[in-house]
Amino acid sequence: MTDTTIKKQDGRRLRSAASRLRIVEAMRDLIREGNVSPRAEEVATRANVGLRTVFRHFDDMESLYREIGALAMVEAEPLLDLTEPSGTAEERFLTMLERRSRLFERIMPFRIAADANAHRSPYLVEDRDRMNAGLRDLLRNALPASLRKDRTLVDALDAVLSFDMWRRLRMDQNLSVPQAKRTIEAMGLALLAPVRNKR
Repeated sequence: MTDTTIKKQDGRRLRSAASRLRIVEAMRDLIREGNVSPRAEEVATRANVGLRTVFRHFDDMESLYREIGALAMVEAEPLLDLTEPSGTAEERFLTMLERRSRLFERIMPFRIAADANAHRSPYLVEDRDRMNAGLRDLLRNALPASLRKDRTLVDALDAVLSFDMWRRLRMDQNLSVPQAKRTIEAMGLALLAPVRNKR
């Protein structure tokens, strides 16, 4: 193989990788702008590539969802990879609330899009379940050991700190971020009050 042939192949690979990245970024940007289910034609137009190029890189929309999920996870990783909270149960709850509000604001467009398309994507269902389980584990590990055994309390706190609760407050009830945080704080501290009174 000649140097010229190798250079041509390398150039094609670089152009192909650049096109693939533009497609993924186009899909991500459309979702961020509120388009919960972009069509392949819209992605192609935004990425400035042909429709065939989209399907050459991604056999179906499922594979594109996987790439978007991986990209969103990279962006969210710094908000998840944090030291466990310390202090009283109430202080730990407030730390978790602060962290989750930042995380949920970052991923909200992607989670809304994922939920809208989950009925036709096994990957999106698995990804949602994996994230919910991971957040539940983080919550359980962050609670004082004496509270981890109280299944009802853990379930209640998990619901209060869930993405579904955050989305309801922000989207359905149209609360600002500070208002949503105050509402969740009130619910969480009310759940923890009987525990504090038992000490």
